[in-house]
Amino acid sequence: MSLPDLLFYVFAAAALLSGALVVWNPFSRNPVYSALFLAVTILALSGLFVLLHAYFVAAVQVLVYAGAVMVLFLFVLMLLDLREEARRRLRWAGLLIGVLAAGGVTALLLRALWWTQPGRELAAAQMEGTVRLLGRLLFTHYLLPLEMMGLLLLVAMVGVIVLSKRDVP
Repeated sequence: MSLPDLLFYVFAAAALLSGALVVWNPFSRNPVYSALFLAVTILALSGLFVLLHAYFVAAVQVLVYAGAVMVLFLFVLMLLDLREEARRRLRWAGLLIGVLAAGGVTALLLRALWWTQPGRELAAAQMEGTVRLLGRLLFTHYLLPLEMMGLLLLVAMVGVIVLSKRDVP
């Protein structure tokens, strides 16, 4: 077994284990730990991107998701009143709907895997283009969605600041 194969199994196991611990955390009911496990998942996925020689995607994964989005998640978790959420009882209807939704998504995934027939030969991906080509594409063809996403992030940031501001008597 070569080193890239070993690293693939290590990163994949870390991503799967920490991804499961985001949702089901037996160590603590504190959601901050779930956010930290999400950061570990994101870092493991960026390691998988490095193994695929997608260095730009791996760097963006770490900078944007593990950096900015995780800070946003932690701000939201700190602003919430978590003691009230911990006192809530388990609602069986919500649990049943969640299990049915997870079963439906699993059925759709299995159906998609059945019809696409994984394992058949695929054409090799062409490794062409640079980040310059991606930037040119973003600022020409996709300029409006890029600006709308930036505006949405600005509105979200201003909303968090307004909601977190406390009235001083």
